[in-house]
Amino acid sequence: MDILKTATEWTRAEMLSSTVFILFALAFLLASLGFWQMGRTDVARAYVIPMLIAGTLILILGLGLFFLSQARLTGFPAAYSADPAGFLTAEIARADKVLNDYRIAVYRIFPVIIALCAVLIPFLAGPIWRASLITTIAALAVALVVDTNADARLQAYRAQLSLAGASG
Repeated sequence: MDILKTATEWTRAEMLSSTVFILFALAFLLASLGFWQMGRTDVARAYVIPMLIAGTLILILGLGLFFLSQARLTGFPAAYSADPAGFLTAEIARADKVLNDYRIAVYRIFPVIIALCAVLIPFLAGPIWRASLITTIAALAVALVVDTNADARLQAYRAQLSLAGASG
């Protein structure tokens, strides 16, 4: 098994996930622009700021992950050629840390925040509150979908690294 090729393929898939984040961010930003330009009701106008904030945050997340993955991708060959065993150990440790972070954030914290926002919608009557809660649910749903796929890919990558470590 070629560890360098496996790491490169996984990182390219991560860059695709980052691109999905960027596309969703652009959708949020366009929705904000649409509500600003065409919103005639208080409820429609209330979505402008929450959508703008959510879109900006998701865009920052997507761009950050994209450039981080791109930097990692260019550094793989040098790191692997310098110390293949160290590269494998570092990648396994990084995968374990990220999987633990997913287990906490994506599968515990995000669902709790989504549920809390959903419960609060009927009780907070102001348009800005409802728009903010609904936008939060939408943004976290995007993160949940993208990160669930990234988690599955990372588990498969971790399994391949473990297999390579056991055989080599």
